[in-house]
Amino acid sequence: MPKIVDHEQYRKELLGKCFDLFAQKGYGSITMRQIAQGLGVSTGTLYHYFPSKQALFEQLAEEICQQDVSLAMEELGEGKSLTEAMEALGRYLVKNEEYFIKWTYLWVDFCQHQESKEVVGVHKRTHERYQKAVCDFLGIEDPVVASFVLSFIDGLLLGRLQRNEMIDLAEQCTLLGKMLTTYLQ
Repeated sequence: MPKIVDHEQYRKELLGKCFDLFAQKGYGSITMRQIAQGLGVSTGTLYHYFPSKQALFEQLAEEICQQDVSLAMEELGEGKSLTEAMEALGRYLVKNEEYFIKWTYLWVDFCQHQESKEVVGVHKRTHERYQKAVCDFLGIEDPVVASFVLSFIDGLLLGRLQRNEMIDLAEQCTLLGKMLTTYLQ
């Protein structure tokens, strides 16, 4: 009897294992053959699920975005004041700093190896999902403010990526929470 494969689940399993492979070598340095070897599958299997390295990375980005939002919302909870929510977000970033720095590095590396028009689609989709999550979590309606918060966090992570020890993620998020509270009143 032939083995029944849930192709969508298998694709997600492959994606789940790709993050570390990309993080170890970087987007620009790893090949589809190396990814297939790292996953323990044939290159034909990999190409069956992902027509190119770019397509694989874009699907990985969307999957990670979905997971990030789910995990963050689950851990951070709801019903906090804006200041409390930003303090909780700061603690969450500190707790998961290594992961977020790796992910920031991978995004920068991916963007560096693509034409700007090729990056726009996946970035727009993930940004909109993160933006909605920020609005929901902070209890705000203005997507421009949510984009500002995301840009702020991106800037903090880029600073930490550069090994700037003077940037305290929790402290900066607390300060932003106070500033947003004042701004939105």
